[in-house]
Amino acid sequence: MAIQTLGLFVAGLGLLVAGAEALVRGATRLAARIGVSPLVVGLTVVAFGTSAPELAVSVRVAAAGGGGADIAIGNVVGSNIFNVLFVLGACATLAPLVVEQKLIRVDVPVMIGVSVLLLWLASDGRLSRVEGVVLGGGILVYTVSAVLLGRSENAAVQAEYDREFGVPPAARHHWGKDAALVMGGLALLVVGAGWLVDAATSIARAVGLSDLVIGLTIVAAGTSLPEVATSIVATLRGERDIAVGNVVGSSIFNVLAVLGVAAVVAPVGLPVSPAALRFDIPVMTAVAGACLPVFFTGHRIARWEGVLLLAYYAAYLCYLLLAAQAHDALPAFSNAMMLFVVPLTALTLAVFVARQLFGAAPLPVPPASPDGPSASMSSARRRSGG
Repeated sequence: MAIQTLGLFVAGLGLLVAGAEALVRGATRLAARIGVSPLVVGLTVVAFGTSAPELAVSVRVAAAGGGGADIAIGNVVGSNIFNVLFVLGACATLAPLVVEQKLIRVDVPVMIGVSVLLLWLASDGRLSRVEGVVLGGGILVYTVSAVLLGRSENAAVQAEYDREFGVPPAARHHWGKDAALVMGGLALLVVGAGWLVDAATSIARAVGLSDLVIGLTIVAAGTSLPEVATSIVATLRGERDIAVGNVVGSSIFNVLAVLGVAAVVAPVGLPVSPAALRFDIPVMTAVAGACLPVFFTGHRIARWEGVLLLAYYAAYLCYLLLAAQAHDALPAFSNAMMLFVVPLTALTLAVFVARQLFGAAPLPVPPASPDGPSASMSSARRRSGG
């Protein structure tokens, strides 16, 4: 494997992260200036901005046609699995995560719903351009609904949001600077996406992996780095509601916007491989569905649940690598997961949910860091109905 390919891959990731950071910073400030609700900005602008690398990569490979569809599909599906299992798992392992009531009532069910919708639309082995328009329309409906729900946000929450995202009053007149950040971030994303895809394709061929596997693993994890950085930093600062909201919002955006646009720009729609339809998309749907009981129990993600999520992501990676190499250990590994690990996990969660509903009182929520405003934001949101 040429050292130039590795260098191109690392440089592409660097540009993606830098571009996403610039885009999120500029878009957040512009949104604050035009009076968009802070809750809406957190769940849409910030979450969608961190998903911009997935959009850039998937649209580029889909427009090129050919075998790039596997990377486009694998990138989105792998990113969603990575977001829930790895990002939330890592954050919850660092500190138990507070889960907002609105996420449980609205956003997590939406994430589950769009995952089921994708599984249904792709069941014939292709996402047509018309189905891409349907998905793209879904993100518009979700965003408009979030804006309407966010109108109830009050001035106290706005003040907390301004302090959290560092939007000083003196900077609110620099529209040009923020617009330049947005445009510059988009430019970096386009260039970085090109380098990353070219390098990833070369790496996949060098090690004998398919485009689908490389999209599900290396490209998916690489384009999810903005979510990793945002959520882990938010967790360490005590702003744990943002860590969860960023992951849920990004997962919704990935399915509706990224795959929707990719299917529209693809020459003949977006073909979905049998492997993705048989295993990876159902896994993504199951992972999204597992969030509801996990989030519901005590309105938080405990450390043990975070460790469990990380263990499942490690098992998922092992399965992909064993399947790619047609390894002799694959049947035994699959049987162990399906006959022992999955039922045991389901039983544990069922018992925990039953205790929360009919027995023990909900677990206490740990206080946020004194330096983090999330606690006051959360209480203000609850008072305002958000």
